[in-house]
Amino acid sequence: MRKSLGISQTNLYLYSALSKIPYLNSYKGKIMLVAFLGTHVPLLSLLIYFVISASFPIDIKVRVIAIALIATLIGTALTLYALHNLLAPVTLTFLAMRHYLTNRQLSSLPTNFTDEAGMLMADTFHTLKKLDEVIEHIASYDDLTGLPNRILFDDRLQQVISQNKNNQLFAVIYLSLDRLKNINNLLGYEVGNLVLRNAAQKLTSCLSHRDILARHESNKFAIIQTNIKSVDEVVELAEKIIKELTKSISINNNEVFNSISIGISIYPSEPTEVDSILGNAVRAMDRAKAQGQNKYQFYCRELNNKLQERLMLEKDLHNAINNGEMLLHYQPQVCLRTGKIMGVEALLRWYSPIHGFVSPAKFIPIAEETGLIISIGEWVLRTACAQNCSWQLAGFPLIKVAVNISSRQFKEQNLVEIVTQVLQETGLKANYLELEITESLIIDNIQQAITTMNQLHDMGISLSLDDFGTGYSSLNHLKRLPIDLLKIDQSFVRELTIGSDDAAIVKAIISLAHNLQLSVIAEGVETEAQLEYLRRNGCDEIQGYYISRPVPAEVLAKQLQQEKEVSCSINNLAMAA
Repeated sequence: MRKSLGISQTNLYLYSALSKIPYLNSYKGKIMLVAFLGTHVPLLSLLIYFVISASFPIDIKVRVIAIALIATLIGTALTLYALHNLLAPVTLTFLAMRHYLTNRQLSSLPTNFTDEAGMLMADTFHTLKKLDEVIEHIASYDDLTGLPNRILFDDRLQQVISQNKNNQLFAVIYLSLDRLKNINNLLGYEVGNLVLRNAAQKLTSCLSHRDILARHESNKFAIIQTNIKSVDEVVELAEKIIKELTKSISINNNEVFNSISIGISIYPSEPTEVDSILGNAVRAMDRAKAQGQNKYQFYCRELNNKLQERLMLEKDLHNAINNGEMLLHYQPQVCLRTGKIMGVEALLRWYSPIHGFVSPAKFIPIAEETGLIISIGEWVLRTACAQNCSWQLAGFPLIKVAVNISSRQFKEQNLVEIVTQVLQETGLKANYLELEITESLIIDNIQQAITTMNQLHDMGISLSLDDFGTGYSSLNHLKRLPIDLLKIDQSFVRELTIGSDDAAIVKAIISLAHNLQLSVIAEGVETEAQLEYLRRNGCDEIQGYYISRPVPAEVLAKQLQQEKEVSCSINNLAMAA
C-alpha cells in the first residue's frame, strides 16, 4: 500500500505543477497545453535556426516559414482534435460521477472496452451501481435487524393505500418493546441489540409473506397486515405476537423477559393518509400501554368496545358450565292435527352473574371459534336426554327432545360414540331423541355427512334438517339424506300472510317433503293467521311464541301435566303460554 501510494505521489508532480498555472483548471486543458508545447517547441527552434543560419534569400525564408507554420497549425489542430476525442472516456467518467454525487442518478457508461480508459468507465459504472445499492439499503433498511426502516415502511404503506382500489381491509399494527430501556440499562446495549434481533425474527415468523414488517424506531416495530377478511384475523395475529414475544430468552446466561404494547388501526374504517393511519395506531398503542403489560388496543372506539366485550365473554364462557350458569329452556312442538305436544326443542341459555342474560347470538359464535362448543354441546345433549328421561319417569306423555348439533360437533370423529354413550348413561331410548342438523353444515363434505347421519339413524335417532331453504344445495342432496323431518326456517314463516313470495315457498316445501315421505315442522309461528295457513296447507307440526316461548323444564312439566290430565286444544296452549 505504501509503495503504491509513493508511485501515485510521484506521478502527480507534473499534474500538481500544471494545476498552479492560473486559468488552467481543466484536465483537458493541461493535456492540450502539453501537446501544444510538445509539438511547437521543437518546430520553433528549427525555424529560428533556419532563419539565422541559412543563406537563402529572404523571400524563400518567408515562404518556407509560412508553409511550415500552416502545416504545423493544421497538424496541431488535428492532434488536439484527436486528443480531445480520446479524452472523452475520462470526461464522460468524470461527468457521470459528478451527476451521481449531485443528483443521485446513475448515468449509463459503456462497459465493452478493454483498454485502460474502457476499464475505467466499466469499473466506474459497476462501482457506482454497487454504491447506489449500498446507499439505497442504508437509507431504507435498519442496520441492526435488517428490516425496512421508517422511510421504506411509510413508502410501502402509501403504495398499499394507493393500490387498494376495492377498499380491501388491511391493518396497521404498531408495537413497542416496553422493557428494552430497562434491559439496556441493566444488561447493556449489546444484550438490548440481541433482544431487538430476536424480536425481529419472531415477528417475521408470525407474519405471512404478504405482510410488511419494519423497525420504525428504537424499540418500535410497525406491521402492515394485508388482505384480511375480518377483524378477527387481526386479533389472532396480535395475540400470536404477544404470545411469542413475551416468551423468555436466554442471552449470555441471563434470562430476559419482555413485555409489549400493541396499537391497531384499521383501513378503510380509518383515514387514508399515511400519517393518520400510523398516528392512530401509535395512539392506540399508548392506550394499550396505559392498561398494563401485554395488551393490544384498536384505535376505533366501537371496535375496542366489541373486542373487550368479546374477550370478557370468552374468558367467562370457559367456566360457565362448571359454575352452573348454563341451563336449558324447552320450546314445545305441537301437532297441528291433534293439538298435542309431540316434542320439545332444547335451547341453550346463559345467565352470567357478571353479564346477566347473554344472547345465544353472542356466545354461540364465540364457543364455535374457540372450540368450547364441543364440551358445551355434549353437556346440552346429556342434560336434554336426562331431562326427557325424567319426564318419562314422572309419567308424562312420551315426547321427543330435539337437540341442535353444531358444525364443530358434527365434524368430530367420535360424534356417534358420544351420542351412544349419552343415551346409555341417561337411559333414554334413541327413538325419543331428535338431532337437528342445518343443511349448510353438511355441504362441506356431503359423503362424510351422509355416513355419520346413517350411523345415527340406524340407532333409531330421528334426524331433522333445520333452517330448510336457507342453504345451498338442499334439493340436490335431500333424497340422499337419511332424515325424518324438514324444519321450515322462521324467516319464511314471518311474512306468510302479507302477500309475499314466502307463502308460495312454504307451500312448495310442504309438498316436497310429503312427496319424499318426510314430516314438516314450521318454527317461528307467532300469529293465528300463520297457524291457519300452515294447517290449511298440510304442515304437520309447529313451534313458536303463539304456542309457547322457550321455558324452563319445571314450567314445561306443568304443560305436560295438563296434557296428561286433559286433551288440550291449541288455543288452550296459547292461553297457558
